[in-house]
Amino acid sequence: MKKFAALLLFAATLWFVFHEPAAHWRGMPAPRDPIQASYDLPPAFPDGAYSIHPLATFSITAVVLHRERYRYDREADLSPLDLALGWGPMSVASVINGLDISQSGRWYEYSWKDDPPVDPSLIPTHAGNTHCLPADDHVRDQLLAIHSHDLVTLDGYLVEVDGPDGYCWRSNLTNDSTGPHGCRVMWVTRVSDHKL
Repeated sequence: MKKFAALLLFAATLWFVFHEPAAHWRGMPAPRDPIQASYDLPPAFPDGAYSIHPLATFSITAVVLHRERYRYDREADLSPLDLALGWGPMSVASVINGLDISQSGRWYEYSWKDDPPVDPSLIPTHAGNTHCLPADDHVRDQLLAIHSHDLVTLDGYLVEVDGPDGYCWRSNLTNDSTGPHGCRVMWVTRVSDHKL
């Protein structure tokens, strides 16, 4: 009996850790496109062995479709967290619930079972993966406290990161998250978490 209870507790723990509860809000909580501008940028600045080159100011209010913590890849010291973010039609609860969204290897993926819950052409232009580079320890703590289905505002810069041995990590600057360079690389200076 004790063994059965332990197995039941283990199964419940696994379900709690890996089960993604359904989104439950009404309406479109993040209706606006991200705001991006390429003027009045600061000069490049160091971050450890890397050089950070701002390419554009960037502000986004979006629903967190999924989050993934990274600890062991080369970028983990720079970016401990990736956020898959959705805005416009990709912030609607019924759309999110109709998609299977996952992240791994610094990529994000989505699929659906039968019919897509939204015009598929709208997904890559209203959602994308963001590599989050915290500007300081306070921002890092705020980013790591974010959960799936939170409504967040991130402010900062889209950047290119240059490092030793010719290393280069450059942000996508378009509103289209397709392709091998479709992710944003964002130096995050401020985080605001809104309640849904």
